[in-house]
Amino acid sequence: MLVGNTSLTSVSFRYRFISLLLVVVVAGMSQGLLLPLLSIMLERSGISSDLNGINSTALYIGVFCTMFFIEKPVVRFGYKKVIIAGISLVTVSMLLFPLNQSLELWFVLRLLVGVGDSSLHYATQLWIVSSSPADRRGRYISLYGMAYGVGFSVGPLGINLLPFGEAVPFVVTGLFFIAVLQLVFRLPNETPERSARSVSAENRFVRTYRLAWFGLIPALLYGLMEASMNSSFPLYGLRIGLNQEWISLLLLSFGIGGLILQLPLGIWSDRIGRKPILMACGLTSAFVFCAIPFAGDRVIFLCILFALAGGLVGSFYSLGLAFVADILPRAIMPAANVIASIHFSIGSILGPSLGGYGIRYVSTHSIFFLLGGAFLLFSLLGILFRSQRIL
Repeated sequence: MLVGNTSLTSVSFRYRFISLLLVVVVAGMSQGLLLPLLSIMLERSGISSDLNGINSTALYIGVFCTMFFIEKPVVRFGYKKVIIAGISLVTVSMLLFPLNQSLELWFVLRLLVGVGDSSLHYATQLWIVSSSPADRRGRYISLYGMAYGVGFSVGPLGINLLPFGEAVPFVVTGLFFIAVLQLVFRLPNETPERSARSVSAENRFVRTYRLAWFGLIPALLYGLMEASMNSSFPLYGLRIGLNQEWISLLLLSFGIGGLILQLPLGIWSDRIGRKPILMACGLTSAFVFCAIPFAGDRVIFLCILFALAGGLVGSFYSLGLAFVADILPRAIMPAANVIASIHFSIGSILGPSLGGYGIRYVSTHSIFFLLGGAFLLFSLLGILFRSQRIL
C-alpha cells in the first residue's frame, strides 16, 4: 500500500511539474514573440524608437503593479486558480491586438498581458520552488528556466507568420494558451505555506533583503536584458541593415544558448554553489555584450556572440531564485518571489526605455555597453556579499 501511494505521489508530482513547464513554455513564447513583433509593426508604421520603447514598457508596468497584490490571491485561492486567471487574461488580450493598431489600445493590452503573465509566472515559480527538495532545487528551477527559454527562443520565429496576415501570430499564440489551459484544469489545487501571524509583511520583506539582497539582483538584470534584447535589438538590427528574418534567428540563437547551458549551470550550482556560478557568468557575459557592437552586421559572429551571451545569462533569474531559496526560510519565500518579480519588472521597464533613448540620442550600440556594464557591476558586488543558511 505504501508503495502504491508513493508511486501515485510520484506520478502526480511528475504530471504537475510537466504541466507547469508547458505553461511556462507558452508564456515564454508569447513574450518572445510579442515584444519584437509589436516593435517591428510600430517601426513600419513610422513610430520613433523612443515612443516605441515607451509603449513596450506597458507590459512590464503591468508586471510591476501585479506584484503589489498577487501574493494574497495565491495564498487565498491557491496556485491553480491564479494560473488559470493569468492564462485567460493573456489569451484574451493577445487576440485583441490585431483588431486595432492604436498606440493607446496597445498600451492597455500590453498592460493586461503584463498582469496575466506576471500572475501565472509568480504562481508557477513559487509552486516549483516551494515543492522542490533542496538538493535538487537547482536542477528543477533550471528546467523551469529551460522551459521558459524554449518558448522565448521559439517566440520570435512567429514574426515570420506576418506575411500570412497581421492577426496570424496573435491567433496562433492564443491557441497555444488555450491548449495548456486544458492541462492546468486537471491539476489539484494547492496553497503556499503561510508565515507566522506575528511576522508582519514589512518585516518579511526587510528580512528578505537583509539576508538575500545579492540573490535578488539577477531578477533585475534578467528583466533589463530580456526586455532590451526583445524591444531594442530589433530596432538596432534594422538600423545596421539586418532584415526581420535575421533578427528573429539571432534572437533564436540567444535563446538556444540559454537552453544549452541552463541545466548544466543548474547542476553545477547544486555542486559548487549558486554564488560562484552567478559571478562567473556575470563577469564573462559583460565582455561578450561589449563585444557585440564590434561584430557589426556580420551575422555569423553575431550568432556566436548571441549564443554565448544567452548561455551565460539565460539562467540568471532561475539561479538567483534558487540561491534565495537556499538562504531563506520557506515561509517567507512568497515575499522573496514578490521582490524578485518586482525587480524583474523594474529592469524590464528600464530596458526598452533606456534602449530606445540610447539608440536615438546616444549611440546605436549603447544598449550592449549598458548591459555589459550592468553585469560587470553585479559580479563585483558579489565580492561584498556573505550569505548564511537560515533553516
